Amino acid sequence: METQNNTIIADNKESNKHVPILRVKKLSDKAVLPSRGSPLSAGYDLSSAQEIKVPARGKALVPTDLSIAIPEGTYARIAPRSGLTWKHSIDVGAGVIDGDYRGPVGVILFNHSDIEFQVNVGDRIAQLILEKIMTPDVTEVDDLDDTVRGVGGFGSTGV
Repeated sequence: METQNNTIIADNKESNKHVPILRVKKLSDKAVLPSRGSPLSAGYDLSSAQEIKVPARGKALVPTDLSIAIPEGTYARIAPRSGLTWKHSIDVGAGVIDGDYRGPVGVILFNHSDIEFQVNVGDRIAQLILEKIMTPDVTEVDDLDDTVRGVGGFGSTGV
């Protein structure tokens, strides 16, 4: 392993590429390390570290008891698990983890059903997806270039 730009890099012998390491700290014995369900899964499953009830038509903040160091040049997005959404109407909200955040990761769950939803310790509640990020400098301009779409928004190109 080596370090480049404050990111730990591991050698992947199979593909001969450098692969960033996702550094994770468990904050309790109930924390579960993020894991991918299959080799081609985009997301790492996040699990609950606490028993919580998400009220019908309500929301809850579910702790994972993990702190995560996001690799440089990326941010982490907390996304829903399709099975929870389809089978139980459970969705995820406000899911961005910046590269410089080192605090505990919590997951906001929204229950869109009329039935209370029980979350148990160890339940997979969301997925963590790492995405590349661009952070260009901001420049104020007098005008923007014209495009075919122009100022049309909110379904202006079709539904």
